[in-house]
Amino acid sequence: MKVSIFGLGYVGTVCAGCLAARGHTVVGVDVNKSKVEMMNAGLVSIIEPEVQELFDAGHHQNLLFATNSVDEAIQATDISLVCVGTPSKANGDLDLTYMERVSKEIGEALYNKTSKHLIVFRSTMLPGTSEEMLTLILEARSGKKVGGGFDVCYNPEFLREGTSVYDFNNPPKIVIGERETGTGDAVCELYSGIDAPIIRTPIRVAEMAKYSDNAFHALKVSFANEIGNLCKQMGVDSHDVMSIFCEDRKLNLSPAYLKPGFAFGGSCLPKDLRALAYQAKRFDLESHVLNSILMSNGAQIQLAIRLISDFGKKRIGFLGMAFKPGTDDLRESPLVSVIETLLGKGYALRIYDRNVSTSRLIGANRQYMDEHIPHLSSLLVERIEDLTEASDVIVVGYKSPEFAAALQSLRPNQKVIDLVRLADEVTTPAQYEGICW
Repeated sequence: MKVSIFGLGYVGTVCAGCLAARGHTVVGVDVNKSKVEMMNAGLVSIIEPEVQELFDAGHHQNLLFATNSVDEAIQATDISLVCVGTPSKANGDLDLTYMERVSKEIGEALYNKTSKHLIVFRSTMLPGTSEEMLTLILEARSGKKVGGGFDVCYNPEFLREGTSVYDFNNPPKIVIGERETGTGDAVCELYSGIDAPIIRTPIRVAEMAKYSDNAFHALKVSFANEIGNLCKQMGVDSHDVMSIFCEDRKLNLSPAYLKPGFAFGGSCLPKDLRALAYQAKRFDLESHVLNSILMSNGAQIQLAIRLISDFGKKRIGFLGMAFKPGTDDLRESPLVSVIETLLGKGYALRIYDRNVSTSRLIGANRQYMDEHIPHLSSLLVERIEDLTEASDVIVVGYKSPEFAAALQSLRPNQKVIDLVRLADEVTTPAQYEGICW
């Protein structure tokens, strides 16, 4: 393929070398004349293992070129990868100056191009930037409509400095955000032969996927450091601890617990987090990540209360009450916190949970309920129909096939607040709202 790469910084340079190594003809574009001259001489302007060898081969095979002319690059290629910087402003917002400038220049170059061109943004940008800002600039400057004379995709990079060539050829995934099904076919062709799952998704999802990755990487570093700080004070080898942690591929390093939804609860997580936070305080350690987890969990509970209250109705039905399906454990269930708050505000509540019966609650479970909802028996119903018929708002507390069936019989003037994403497509005549989707 014939590919132009806008921005010969770290990402653009690595992509240029790797794509040339895969047999594509690459034209680099940069406002910096020194970078253009170096690329035309087969030289690399960054320090990164293996890239110079790729440039040597690409230059020798006449597959690597560079120019300052945007028009020249657009006319000579069929697909453009935009890799210019998106630095932070002083207030933390993104500075999109370079992205806007290059989009204007590409749009102007497209004005005189007769064949269709594909622009692929690779720079890290917040959801909506590609479609709601940059595509409009391209349309205004080119005089063409997206889907007509040009199209737009988003293809985030997952390159680590020091191992970028390996990462390019061995990615954990290839994410292609496309405006319509099929518009990312040419991007797929760029990576032909690379053994990695290809995920084709809407552009906004692809833009956000990059942020979720980086935020989680940062969280992992801070989490490991705080555990390490605590371990040192207690005379425990932190690397032994985290090595054991990483052996768990079923829960710790897996999709487990990484589904957006409601707050966590139960007899373990809240209690153990409080103990760690207290221990850190004893050693005068600043453990902001550990301390903020419970605060964030509490904020998710308050969000659920607000969603329920905003509907303006007082009759609320809860499908599920235990902190997870298949158990009657109510200790520190976030649903109990919501129920307790709403009762205090005068709401009329009904609860259906086939696993919860006041006659069977014993021990710590019974004590917890006596302290928080002493008159629970008066709120429980034995049939889902008794709850759905008498409630204006139905809150889904955990996943269950019987809950999905019950929602199909609701009325249009009722509302469903789904805290767990009962299904990807919820079928109900009622108004539907997910807590974070």
